[in-house]
Amino acid sequence: VQLVESGGGLVQPGGSLRLSCAASGFTFREFVMTWFRQAPGKERELVARISGAGRTTNYADSAKGRFTISRDNAKNTVYLQMNSLKPEDTAVYYCNALNLGWNYWGQGTQVTVSS
Repeated sequence: VQLVESGGGLVQPGGSLRLSCAASGFTFREFVMTWFRQAPGKERELVARISGAGRTTNYADSAKGRFTISRDNAKNTVYLQMNSLKPEDTAVYYCNALNLGWNYWGQGTQVTVSS
């Protein structure tokens, strides 16, 4: 099982980034996919979640209206489009796959929002 995040980097406030998480080793479409983030000195928090078929999404209040989660089950990939980024969005962003007793994590990708 592998979850490989990519797309992080340094961006100025107000900018955009698109994170990707490529999955392998499990039946991707059967898993709820979630983006979490963890800032230095803070607990890991949920950012956005999407159901297996992609019909249902949920967002943290901090992400509503700025971030969009999506998935392509043909490519076994989940995305997080982040717009209007703020310095407080700076964190390591992690991809998570969950289905009943199976819970997988990626290694994370750093997002830094700074001028």
